[in-house]
Amino acid sequence: MNDTAQPRTAADLALQLTEFADRCSRLRSEIGKVIVGQEEVVDGAIIGLLADGHVLLEGIPGLGKTRLVRTLAQALHLRFNRIQFTPDLMPADIVGTHVLREDETGGRRLVFERGPIFANLVLADEINRATPKTQSALLEAMQETTVTVGGETSLLDPPFFVLATQNPLEMEGTYPLPEAQLDRFLFKLRMTYPATEELHTILDRTTSGQVPEADALWTAEQVIAMRHAARLAPVARPVQDYAIRLGLATRPEGEHPAETVRRYIRIGASPRGIQAMVLGAKVHALIRGRPNVSREDIRAVALPALRHRVLMNFEGEAERIDLDELLQDLIDSVPEG
Repeated sequence: MNDTAQPRTAADLALQLTEFADRCSRLRSEIGKVIVGQEEVVDGAIIGLLADGHVLLEGIPGLGKTRLVRTLAQALHLRFNRIQFTPDLMPADIVGTHVLREDETGGRRLVFERGPIFANLVLADEINRATPKTQSALLEAMQETTVTVGGETSLLDPPFFVLATQNPLEMEGTYPLPEAQLDRFLFKLRMTYPATEELHTILDRTTSGQVPEADALWTAEQVIAMRHAARLAPVARPVQDYAIRLGLATRPEGEHPAETVRRYIRIGASPRGIQAMVLGAKVHALIRGRPNVSREDIRAVALPALRHRVLMNFEGEAERIDLDELLQDLIDSVPEG
């Protein structure tokens, strides 16, 4: 696959589609050498990366969230930094600060010392262990790919990808991410407890003498080229209309909301949620070797694109309504035509 040239013929396009899908397949296989199961989460992380978004990964401690991100960084051969979020972490610990340094002449001057946010792939580990003030330090970087300190703005090198992990909000010592911060994530993925056979495989791999590692397959330039290719995937008007109807169906103030939406939902998906579905669906189609986005692709990414953008009201929280189940029923009920 030529990472810079555009396809000029149908044969060129077919070749690029095949190589796009093959690269993603090899990446999934390489990650699978380390991570057992969790195929939906791995696919979601890859789609988030290639759709030029960021991903929020939720699960209880010990499921391998951090290991997954480290493995992805190894397989991508990108500059990787990990930020461990704690209650005493300060914004300057993330973006950097000015420090007083002595130069070769003996004089002193202020020098900007970059923080760990200056990387291609950033793991924001247990992001909801830090206070909202520190969480917001990621906001500008995620949205604008810039960092401003002391009135000076610095650009982050592309590709820039934040993969944040968080513990379930019911756990002690967590700070819920504000809505504006949640909306900056393209997807919210959930890691589930592995099955019995998967646990056997995990134990065989992690309690033996040699722990598997992923080999580097991609470069930063290839990631940028694949992101550009994904943006060019066409979306037919009826498929785009289907994504819009899915997004509007989550709004309790809509024309004809479902009873569960009217009763339990406080805020529906924003236009950014519909954008996330379309962008994610483009990558989902290309990974499977298809040049055109279908309604099936929209449905495949709808739940991770919407689950953190749709907020329940007090009644829904009091009755412990499962938001994922509510949204999945809603996705299944919206007609395709």
